[in-house]
Amino acid sequence: MNLKKIFSKLFRVKEDCKEDVMKKFLIVGLGNIGETYTNTRHNIGFKIVDEVAEEHKATFETDKLGDVSTFRLKGRTFVLLKPNTYMNLSGKAVKYWMQKENIGIENVLIITDDVHLDFGTIRLKAKGSAGGHNGLKDVQEKLNTQEYARFRFGVGGNFGKGRQVDFVLGQWTKEETSLLIERLPVSVKVITSFGTAGLANTMNTFNGK
Repeated sequence: MNLKKIFSKLFRVKEDCKEDVMKKFLIVGLGNIGETYTNTRHNIGFKIVDEVAEEHKATFETDKLGDVSTFRLKGRTFVLLKPNTYMNLSGKAVKYWMQKENIGIENVLIITDDVHLDFGTIRLKAKGSAGGHNGLKDVQEKLNTQEYARFRFGVGGNFGKGRQVDFVLGQWTKEETSLLIERLPVSVKVITSFGTAGLANTMNTFNGK
């Protein structure tokens, strides 16, 4: 094989690797570990990635800084992450897995609860402030940028002054639990659309739905 063919082959391999990296996505559900927090509003991020994994028959394994699961869909690789660092230190796990899996920030999606949105409301943004959310604050600090996609799931704001912490760390009501059965499948579609159709199309399709 002459040098021209060797370099041509190496170039194709490099381009194939680059394409594979562009088709890999890190989906991070924020939450707190432990049974105490399992069914709390603050753990909706965990709940959504659990639903995604179940839908695609993927299983989680405990690894460094979190529980991780992977599946492929339409030529894309989805890496699901539930940080075990507790909510306020989520950024450490996000940064580690971005580096480990060689995933660029444009292919990262962070899922959080939002008390400023009515229950079940979906809102995706390409960038923005943490909006008072401690998990997002730490992600922003560790990544040194606000320019990452986030998927906010509305948990409502039915709490009195000074009671926000109790509310988000509180258990879902029976009515909310019933309604989640309808909203979680929609959330799964949001995640897969982010990887297969892109953020802009996903925002147009699901925001406010």
